[in-house]
Amino acid sequence: MKNSIKWHTKSAEESLEITKSDEIKGLSQKEAEERLKKYGKNELLSAPKTPWYIIFLRQFTDILILILFVAAFISLVIGEITDTATILVIILLNGILSFVQEWKAQSAIEELRRMLYPKCKVIRDEKEQIIDAKNLVVGDIVILETGDGIPADLRIIKSYNLRVDESSLTGESVTVSKESIKLPADTPLAMRSSMGWMGTAVTDGRGIGVVVETGMNTQFGKIATLAQSVERKPTLLQKKLGVLGKKLGIYSVAVSALVVFTGWFLGKEISEMFFTGVSLAVAVVPEGLPAVVTITLALGIRAMVKEKALLRHLQAAETLGAATVICTDKTGTLTQNQMTVKKIWLPSGTIEVTGSGYDPAGHFEENGKRVDYKSREDLLMLLRCALQCNRAKVQKGETGWEALGNPTEASLIVAAYKAWLHQEKSETAISEFSFSSVRKRMSVVYREKDGLRAYIKGAPEVILQRSTKIFKNGVSCTLSEDDKKTAQNAYTDLARSGLRVLGFAYRPLLKDMAIDEESVEKELVFLGFAGIIDPPRPEVADAIRMAKSAGIKIFMITGDSPDTALAIAKSVSLECDRAITSLELSQKNDEELKALLGTKVLFARVEPEDKLRIVKILQQMDEVVGMTGDGVNDAPALKQADIGISMGIRGTDVAKSASDMILTDDNFASIIKAIKEGRRQYDNIKKFVRYLLSSNTGEIIAIFVNILLGGPLILLPVQILWMNLVTDGVTAAALGTEPAEQGLMKRPPRSVDEPILDKNGVIIIALLGSYIAAVTVLLFHYYLPQNQESGMALAQTVAFTGIIILEKANVLNFRSFSAPITNARFFSNRWILLAILVTVGLQACAVYVPILQKTLHTVALSWKDWGIIVLASAPIFIVTEGIKRWRYR
Repeated sequence: MKNSIKWHTKSAEESLEITKSDEIKGLSQKEAEERLKKYGKNELLSAPKTPWYIIFLRQFTDILILILFVAAFISLVIGEITDTATILVIILLNGILSFVQEWKAQSAIEELRRMLYPKCKVIRDEKEQIIDAKNLVVGDIVILETGDGIPADLRIIKSYNLRVDESSLTGESVTVSKESIKLPADTPLAMRSSMGWMGTAVTDGRGIGVVVETGMNTQFGKIATLAQSVERKPTLLQKKLGVLGKKLGIYSVAVSALVVFTGWFLGKEISEMFFTGVSLAVAVVPEGLPAVVTITLALGIRAMVKEKALLRHLQAAETLGAATVICTDKTGTLTQNQMTVKKIWLPSGTIEVTGSGYDPAGHFEENGKRVDYKSREDLLMLLRCALQCNRAKVQKGETGWEALGNPTEASLIVAAYKAWLHQEKSETAISEFSFSSVRKRMSVVYREKDGLRAYIKGAPEVILQRSTKIFKNGVSCTLSEDDKKTAQNAYTDLARSGLRVLGFAYRPLLKDMAIDEESVEKELVFLGFAGIIDPPRPEVADAIRMAKSAGIKIFMITGDSPDTALAIAKSVSLECDRAITSLELSQKNDEELKALLGTKVLFARVEPEDKLRIVKILQQMDEVVGMTGDGVNDAPALKQADIGISMGIRGTDVAKSASDMILTDDNFASIIKAIKEGRRQYDNIKKFVRYLLSSNTGEIIAIFVNILLGGPLILLPVQILWMNLVTDGVTAAALGTEPAEQGLMKRPPRSVDEPILDKNGVIIIALLGSYIAAVTVLLFHYYLPQNQESGMALAQTVAFTGIIILEKANVLNFRSFSAPITNARFFSNRWILLAILVTVGLQACAVYVPILQKTLHTVALSWKDWGIIVLASAPIFIVTEGIKRWRYR
C-alpha cells in the first residue's frame, strides 16, 4: 500500500482489492491487529515541545542583553557592586516580561490531535463494531452517518445522500456531496467527491468507505508535517535591534579604547583612564533600551486587545505594522460563513433579498423598491417550496441565530421566514425522495388541505428539464421554449455572479397515482431560482479601501470556486481581473508566479501546499506577508508568514496555534486597526531609540571633551547608570505611549531594509547630543574653580543634574519627527508629562536624600543652581520647536 496512490482514480472495487478488504465482511480482528503492529496507530506524531526553561533562557540571547552582561561583569571586576546588581536586576526584569508574553501553548500538532474524533463504527469479522479511531487500519470498512467525524482518509464505497463539511480542510464554504465514482488524476482536492478526509464531518446522509490512509499519511497528517517543518524566523524588529546592538557593541569598545589611549597619551594615570573607559562603555550602551522596548510592545499588545486583536508574542505587533501584503482566506474571514439567499428569479422578474446570515431580519426588493410579498403569489409559492422541501432547522441560540443541518437548506428557511411563512402542523410529509449527486434533486410529498402536493428543488438544469409548466401571474401555464431560454439565461447570469443556484418546482398529485420518484418528479410546474452565497462581512470593503490607501496589497486565497471568489472580491472592493486555480498554479514556475503576483489576481480551489508556496514566493519578493486563515488547511502558511493571523471564533485550534495573532471578533477590519497600532509602535520605538542615543551621545561627548580639556571625571559610572536606567528609562517608556501621528495610514509600508537608525536620525542625535554635551561641560567648568575639593562634588552634581534636565527637555523634541507640538498635542500624551515630573522629582531626591547622596556622590543644590540649569537647558527645546514650525509652514 503506497502513499503515492491516487485513490480517487480507483474504483470502489479496485480500492477494496488494493487494501485487501471486503465491503461485507470487513477485516478480521486478527488481520487488523497485525496491520496495526506493522503500520502503527491512526494518530498524528506529536511535535517536540520547547521546555519552559529554554523559552526563559532564550530571552537573554539578544545582543543588547549580552552587552549588558559584559557591562555588569566589568563593573563587578572594578568593585562597583551597586552597578553590577542594578544591571542584573534590569536584565532579569526584562527577561521575565518577555517570557510571560511568549509562554503560550504553541504545539500545533497537539491541537491537530485534539480535533480528531475518538470513536468510529467499522465492520470487522462481518459485524458492526465501535472502536477507537486511533486503532483504525488501512482496509477497515467504516460506516458513516449524519454527525459523524471522518476518522481517516476513506475511499467512498457507497453513498446515500452523503454530504460532508470540508471547510476546515479545503476552505470550501458549501458542503460537498460524496459518491462512489472514479475521477481524473488532476482533480483538485476540494472536488474529489469519491474521497472522505480525516478531520471533516458528515452533515447529511450516510455512507460506507474503506480506509486508504491513516495517521501522518492522511491529508490532515500532511498538513501537520508541513506545519511542523516550517520554522519560526526572527521578526523584523529582532533583526533590526540585533544590528543596532552589534553596532553599539563595536562603538562602545572603540570609543572606550580611544578615550583610554588619548588620556594615557596626555599623561593621565592608566588606572584612572581605565575607570573612565568603563564609564564610557556604560554611557554608550543604552541599558534601558531592551526594557523600554519590551514595556512598549507589552503596552501595545494591551491596546491591540481592545481592538479585538490578541498577539501571541511581543514582536508580532511591530511586524504587522510593516506588512506590505495580506493574503486572506475567504470563508469566515471576508465572509460570514453563513449561506444566505441574495436573489430570487421569478418569471415575472428578479427580486433582491436583504439581510445576511441566519438572522431572519430582512425584506424583499424589486428595482430598488420594497416588495409587498403578500401580493406576490409567485414569490410566496417559491418560498413555500423552499421551506417544505427542506430538512434543516434554524433556531435562536445564546449567541444568535444558528443553523442545524445543511447550511444551504438553512438559508432557504431563513428566506421563507422573511415572508413570515411557517409549516402548518396539519401538513404532514407522507414521502420523501432524497437528493443525490446522481439525481441532483430532492422532493417531498405533503398532504395538504386541497390534496397531495410534491415540492421539488435541485440543480436548475434538472428542474427545467423535468418541467412542462411554469407558474406565472398566479396560475400555471405551458412552459414554452422561449420561457426555457429566458430561464436558462437567468440561471447563467446568477451563476456568473458567484451565486450557488437552486431551481424550484411543484406538482399537484392525483389521489390514485403511484408515489414513487419517477411518477412524482415529472410534469412539474416550474417556479424559479434562488441565488445563494456566503455573504461578505459589511465592514470588509472599508477595511480593504483603508489597506489600499496605506499601500498594502491584498490577495484572496481560497478553496472555493473561482466564480464565487471573484463575486466576493467585487462585493468587497477587492480589485481582481482573474482567478487562478491550483491546477493552473502547478503549471507555473516560480518566476511566472512572481509575475502573476504583480497583477490583480486571486487564487481559488487552492490546496495547502499552494498557500505555502505563495507566501514563500512573496517573501522572496521582499514582501512582509500577513496571512489570515481559520482552517486546518491554513496552518502551514500561517506559520510561514511573517505574521500569521487566525480567527478567534471560527478558527480551529490548529490555526490559532500556528498564528502570531488571533482576531477575537473574526473581523477583517480589526487587522487594519492592528496594522495602524503596529505602525504607531514602530514610530515610537524609533522615537525613544533616538532619544536614548542622543542622551547617551551627550554623555559620551561631555566625558571625552572634558578629558581633552584636562579636567577631572565629569560623570561617575554610577551616575551614568542612574541616568540610563532610571530617569531616561522612565521617560523613554512614556514616549512609547505617544498617540499615532496624523496621516499614519496614508503612508506606504516602510522598506524591509529601513534601519531603526537612519542617516537623518544620526544627524539629529549628533546635533542634540553635542548641545547636551556642550552645556554639561560648561556647567561643570563654571562651578569647578570655586573650590577644588568641595567644588568638585558640586560641579559633578550640577553636571549630573544638568544633563538630566537637558534630557527631559530633549524628550519633547521626539514626540514628533516633523510636526510642532501645538497646545492640543502637547497634552495628548499625559504619561510623558507625568514621566518628566517623576524623573525630575527622582533627581531632586538624588540631590537631597542622604542615602542617595552617598550612593550617587552628590551634594545639595541651591535654588540659584537649579535656575542656571533650567535656563541653560531651555534652548534645546525652544530652538528645535522653532525649526519644526518653520519647516511645517
